[in-house]
Amino acid sequence: SILPKLKPILNVFRLLALAAIIVAMARPQIEDISTRTKTTKGIDIVMAIDVSSSMLARDLKPNRLSALKEVAADFIRQRPNDRIGLVAYAGEAFTKTPITSDKSIVLKSLREITYGQLNDGTAIGMGLATSVNRLKESKAISKIIILLTDGVNNSGFIEPQTAADLAIEYGIKSYTIGLGTNGNALSPIAYNADGSFRYGMRQVEIDEKLLQEIADVTGGKYFRATDNEKLEAIYDEINKLEKTEIEEFKYYKYEEKFRPWVLLAGALLLLEWVFRNTLFRSFI
Repeated sequence: SILPKLKPILNVFRLLALAAIIVAMARPQIEDISTRTKTTKGIDIVMAIDVSSSMLARDLKPNRLSALKEVAADFIRQRPNDRIGLVAYAGEAFTKTPITSDKSIVLKSLREITYGQLNDGTAIGMGLATSVNRLKESKAISKIIILLTDGVNNSGFIEPQTAADLAIEYGIKSYTIGLGTNGNALSPIAYNADGSFRYGMRQVEIDEKLLQEIADVTGGKYFRATDNEKLEAIYDEINKLEKTEIEEFKYYKYEEKFRPWVLLAGALLLLEWVFRNTLFRSFI
């Protein structure tokens, strides 16, 4: 009979069962790691944008205002953890968007900013003071203003130095940007009969001393952007200077895998017992 020759299979079953028990005792597991981030130090930012007629000058492409809006939009998209607001100013100033974490609202408002929404002029003090007003109640640890202009303060009833003092009082840092090429730029100089602008070459005048002073006294930095590439590089630098602190948490989940090995060991021992007490009973 062939059965006596198959008798060693009983020992194989027992050894396999023992191996399965050893594996089960080692408690095999599958590790699942999930990562979550938490913003621990958000930044509140107000972008103060000059919308005077000189912002239509064509030394940046297609013009200063359009170039700024494109770069500012990229900056906003790169700040997902911060709240951002918009202030527009020319001869006066107004809040286009209060600080909000909803970037879609900020980007929509940015697209809507155009020349002609305010009386012409350059009220740097008004633009800065309005920005301070938007941030003074903020509870954020870091509050900053990014103020851009292409001219000289010539309008408004608040002096830039007074607005800078307000920023200091409320702990608000101001980054200032002077926008425009060195020398002359193709700029609006008069109106045509149809209401459109007539363009001509005009000397670029930026009060860099004032912008430097505002930045210095508030703990910020002054930049000069003479073309599209430099403007983009400036916003990239501000993006790097003002970082939001983020804590990363890792969550570990373990799934126990010893049960299949216990079942396998039990099945093998059961088979060994059945065969031993049936087929191989007469040979033991």
